[in-house]
Amino acid sequence: MNRLGQAKSPYLLQHEHNPVHWWEWGPEAFAEARRTNRPVLLSVGYAACHWCHVMAHESFEDAGVAAVMNELFVNIKVDREERPDVDHIYMSALHLLGEQGGWPLTMFLSPEGEPFWGGTYFPKEPKFGRPGFVQVLREVSRVFHAEPERIAHNRKILVERLAQAAEPGAARLDLAFLDRVGEKLTELFDPVNGGLQGAPKFPNPPIVEFLARHAERSGNEEARRRAHLALERMALGGIRDHLGGGFARYSVDEKWLVPHFEKMLYDNAQLLELYAVAARETGSDLFRAAATGIVDWLEREMVVGHKPDPAALPATDPRPGVPGGAFASSLDADSEGEEGKFYVWSLDEVRDVLGPDADLFAQVYDVTRAGNFEHANIPNLLRHGPLSSALEEALAPMRAKLLQRRTGRIRPGLDDKVLADWNGLTIAALVRAAAMLDRADWLGPAERAHAFVAETMTRDGRLGHSWREGELVFPGFALDHAAMMRAALALYEATGVRTYLEQARDWRTVLLRDYATEGGVLAMTAKDAVRLVVRPQPTNDDAVPNANGVFAEALVRLAALTGSPDDRTLAEDFLQRLGGLAAAQPLGHTSVLNALDLHLRGLSVVVTGPDRATLTHAALRLPFWTRSVFSGDPQDLADAHPAKAAAAGGPGAGGPAQALICAGMRCSLPVRSPEELARAAGEMAGA
Repeated sequence: MNRLGQAKSPYLLQHEHNPVHWWEWGPEAFAEARRTNRPVLLSVGYAACHWCHVMAHESFEDAGVAAVMNELFVNIKVDREERPDVDHIYMSALHLLGEQGGWPLTMFLSPEGEPFWGGTYFPKEPKFGRPGFVQVLREVSRVFHAEPERIAHNRKILVERLAQAAEPGAARLDLAFLDRVGEKLTELFDPVNGGLQGAPKFPNPPIVEFLARHAERSGNEEARRRAHLALERMALGGIRDHLGGGFARYSVDEKWLVPHFEKMLYDNAQLLELYAVAARETGSDLFRAAATGIVDWLEREMVVGHKPDPAALPATDPRPGVPGGAFASSLDADSEGEEGKFYVWSLDEVRDVLGPDADLFAQVYDVTRAGNFEHANIPNLLRHGPLSSALEEALAPMRAKLLQRRTGRIRPGLDDKVLADWNGLTIAALVRAAAMLDRADWLGPAERAHAFVAETMTRDGRLGHSWREGELVFPGFALDHAAMMRAALALYEATGVRTYLEQARDWRTVLLRDYATEGGVLAMTAKDAVRLVVRPQPTNDDAVPNANGVFAEALVRLAALTGSPDDRTLAEDFLQRLGGLAAAQPLGHTSVLNALDLHLRGLSVVVTGPDRATLTHAALRLPFWTRSVFSGDPQDLADAHPAKAAAAGGPGAGGPAQALICAGMRCSLPVRSPEELARAAGEMAGA
């Protein structure tokens, strides 16, 4: 019997009609494996995963293959986005077996959940140098029953290795260390196409941020050029949706032309921050358009809770509404069983929509009769380059017409579950980009999403991880609390509403109480979560920054906002505990190193007095990488804050609004205009 019909995960529901007798992850499935003495086949994927769909169509929908699976295994299907802890453990086991990771993840477990062998995608029939799936199933079952000592050996070694969590080693890293890593990273970046060299190419936002921070800190112009080049080539390439906004998960080629077409919320959240800062720094219209396109896409297609603008979608759009206004997780790569079909164009289609304007659009966006992707066309600007203002004005209505035509196509599937951690990343990005690009209207969507997560996804002060149709996966993970803490602090800086500060402190308490390990770093799962074969304790970044790096940044920012010595000590101690891990594998811990950079050279801007909105806005327009902004009553600052005395009793007390810019325990003289604030910030940063 297939038991997925009661699931809430859109990915699991994609498989509810398979002839496979799927179980959801849980004790009942393992009890069945023990009762029948069968191994467990664990299949992990996600709703937007192309190769997951391929394996499903080839094997899981095939009655013959399903019969073999049902006879020989207890089959468990897991959504990696809903259960990142399960995915992390068994993907780590696959790596220990010497295999390259990816999804779908196919692992074979003992009835106790211990892994003993696995792989990723298995074709139904032998090809690509891989055995056919049925052949694999029969051989794994044979070995499980006929050679139990071999299975026991693998189980023992893998579980022992999985349990060997990286030991945090205290190390006090400095700016010189950050610069050495930055110089090496500059050499690793592709000088022609941008990003890390080779293919496939992933955006890797924390790594690009680290390179940009290095360039700003050191004055390394080549580092600056390569960081901006990565952002430029992505914004020009087919990985960006030039009609609807947003970025695909990665490019299969080294030029950023051909994407893997799924769009993930977490990628776009992180890229929004990068493009906002780069647009502010360079004045680039391309970077501003990339950032604006992300937000347009988020608001048009990814807000769950109301129908998007009816002008942007057909009236028959089938997506369910979910109250609250948080953000959905992803859009699939496939539609009508074909990857990218929703996004590509033929030259004839473009001519049908645009008429006499088609030739200009085709010339600029690389649309040809032969095509640039499997006889179709992915619109891109790689050959043309950034648009002039005049050309942008001419092309904007053409893109709008094509987007309107595209809405009539069969849409890729929307995974509309709400994930607390990904929403936290998105909320912070919207708040920060709003200030960078003077888009105050972006604060509203951020506040709505924050309210949904903080209210609907919270039980007894703790967050759940995934919400859909009233069902909450609880308790949440460390990254849920760290990302929402960081988001609350961004909202506090932007609005001055103390409720956000108190929420950030509450989530800090939860992390220290329920997620901290004996070594002082964060485990992925709560202490009272249902036990797995090991408690996962990763510290390295993945497609999303690691909880430890996000928490480190939030601790540093909280200390800067309050001026509390206790807050500062906590941030310093946490960074020091992570230092040894970051020193041993710096490119895997760039979120930690970015937090360290903020700690070592961050500016604290304190804005006080009546009518302070103009000065506060000017402070928020400083790059958030190296500043925090307190705007309010100086009595709310800790007594130890270097600006408290001057803010409370200085020349500006009771008079016009003023700002003080502090670095460490040093503060500037009071400034009272945006121009003075920008100049003083530059002087303090260079001192």
